[in-house]
Amino acid sequence: MRRTLEGKLIVLAVTGSIAAVETVRLAHELRRKGATVQAVMSHAAAGIVSPAALTYATGRDTIVDITGHVEHVIYSGDEREADLLLIAPCTANTIGKIASGIDDTPVTTFATTALGSGQRIVCVPAMHHSMYRHPAVLRNLEILKEFGIEVIPPRIEEGKAKIAAIDEIVLWSERAVLGEPLRGKKVLITSGACREPFDDVRVLTTRSTGQMGRALAYEAFRLGADVTVVHMDHFPSVRNIHVETADEMREAVQHLLDEGIDIYISAAAISDYAPVRVAGKIPSGTVRQIELNPLPKIIDLVLPDLKVITVGFKLGDDAEIAGRELLLRGASLVVCNPPSVMGSATGTFLIMGRDLEVRVNTKEEVAFEVCRRL
Repeated sequence: MRRTLEGKLIVLAVTGSIAAVETVRLAHELRRKGATVQAVMSHAAAGIVSPAALTYATGRDTIVDITGHVEHVIYSGDEREADLLLIAPCTANTIGKIASGIDDTPVTTFATTALGSGQRIVCVPAMHHSMYRHPAVLRNLEILKEFGIEVIPPRIEEGKAKIAAIDEIVLWSERAVLGEPLRGKKVLITSGACREPFDDVRVLTTRSTGQMGRALAYEAFRLGADVTVVHMDHFPSVRNIHVETADEMREAVQHLLDEGIDIYISAAAISDYAPVRVAGKIPSGTVRQIELNPLPKIIDLVLPDLKVITVGFKLGDDAEIAGRELLLRGASLVVCNPPSVMGSATGTFLIMGRDLEVRVNTKEEVAFEVCRRL
């Protein structure tokens, strides 16, 4: 695991939602990423989770009252020690107080100070869904966004607007503190396998799992990009466009090109062939020949547009030769790998550019090396 938060200090501010029980795990995950975590709790939160539990999880005394040490100024003032104020979970009550400038708990005192000093703030709402739908709550969330606070959408499940998943909160925290070198860039990623039907129940596909596309999407998001992924899966925090066949993927890419993109990363195992479809179900146990028609390359839609940075992928024993040809045709970077890496998180990957050759061993390392060069 990359320690993306190494050297960063995050104030984890906890309010009185039952979702506060997740904050021990959240603190541990932030620390695994390298962060120093300082917990601050409202009195309502301390009635749900013991401050001692967060002291144990963070290795630092939990702040439950503002004292003469002016903790809010130390961590969130003009000369602040902290890099981020992360309010998780954030109740409807606290959202309303921050939006209205009310300052009557340790958490809202930190928020007031952070807003005044310009410190980055990430807010993670959690409440019953009926509360989340209240017009005042929705308006207050918009006010928080106008203040520059990042709001992570909740998971709507079982009649509740549940706190976002731990991994997603960590991802937004990374985005908030890593400088956002890709801010304002529209990144399009094609990811995973395609499925080409050859009768009403069977499909032709590959062993691709979408791990590479996921790693690239998260890394681009961490660095501040506006990320769209065209695939069969769903990744949190980014825009997802669901497709199954190569033709559907091609249509989606063309539409997004027309909208305007800055970077295209062709990480999908896009079908090279489509079978001639048979109506109904081919009877089991019969010998059947399947006719395959070649499909156009989606990357060929993008390469003529010199304004779009294009990253290609080549798979196979001749990947390096094919990769160099792709560079000559206008690709900025090409990632080469043998077929054995499909479906696996590790392998031998060669990242090639016009004056670049880098070898790495994991898909996360590929994502890091590619995105830092965009």
